[in-house]
Amino acid sequence: MRRLVSSPSVAAALGAALLFGASTPLAKALLRDVSPVLLAGLLYLGSGIGLGLIRITRDHGWHVPPMARREWFWLLLAIGFGGVLGPLALMLGLTRTPAATASLLLNLEAVLTAVLAWVVFRENTDRRIVLGMLLIVAGAVLLALPGPSQHLGLGWSALLIAGACLCWALDNNFTRKVSASDALFIAGLKGLAAGVVNVLIALALGARLPAVPFAGMAMVVGLLGYGISLVLFVLALRGLGSARTGAYFSTAPFIGAAMAILAFGEHASWMFWLAALLMGAGVWLHLTERHDHLHTHEPITHTHRHVHDEHHQHAHDFEWDGREPHTHEHTHVPLTHSHPHYPDIHHQHRHE
Repeated sequence: MRRLVSSPSVAAALGAALLFGASTPLAKALLRDVSPVLLAGLLYLGSGIGLGLIRITRDHGWHVPPMARREWFWLLLAIGFGGVLGPLALMLGLTRTPAATASLLLNLEAVLTAVLAWVVFRENTDRRIVLGMLLIVAGAVLLALPGPSQHLGLGWSALLIAGACLCWALDNNFTRKVSASDALFIAGLKGLAAGVVNVLIALALGARLPAVPFAGMAMVVGLLGYGISLVLFVLALRGLGSARTGAYFSTAPFIGAAMAILAFGEHASWMFWLAALLMGAGVWLHLTERHDHLHTHEPITHTHRHVHDEHHQHAHDFEWDGREPHTHEHTHVPLTHSHPHYPDIHHQHRHE
């Protein structure tokens, strides 16, 4: 019998999905008084500003974390695709795309994230993980299927939404490259970029800024559903890789639907329960994964929060008070061993 995986990274991925999914019905309620583009901007701004304030409080000031030049390159690509091009393509696509079509197409993000991770970035996988991801995405598709009176309406606008999903899939894989760095800094910077872009688009389309209390509510929802959720997503990327994190995060539509049923009394159709069954089976396949083989760690130098476990046996060239976990630049020496692992920041090796 397979045992369930107990991992802080899995908990972080599911926590990210929980917060993002819970924010969906709340954002839907706010849409009655503001345009979708402006609301997206306020949500992202709440994320960026809120995380920035948390980080300043935590660090007693504003400090840019130490990052290698290549990490800045990946982060800027993530912000450009995920915070600028993705929201812009989505807003342009939504102008002439039926809501049902948009909901279905947005499920492409998880699929494209996994395909890029496996094919382009050579992240390891197996049939169990692929099947689990397909079951989760199938459940999300069921939740988004149009009703009898709706139609799909595919066209150029739908291609723009698919393009937005591709941008976010690239963003997820680029962010994985810098996930060892400060998650608050990464998520906050991405939130600010996306917030400014969406607000400027909304103002250009003729939207007016709402009253301060309404904006404050939207930004609080954004801090929790977009900001804290993204921090947890980055932490999950650090420990699980892009494809597995994206699969867990794809449970967000089910969580949002469940919240709508519980909080707003919406009817639970048979498709909702079928989607729950499919997603539950997919998550179970991921939670019971066991990937264990002899592997070799190549030398690598990076900076992240760590303890001196079997992967972190290094000396310090500075005075150390013995406290763990701690953060500093360190070098991993070559190491060959065998143990269960994910494609995390220390296990990005090829498989024979």
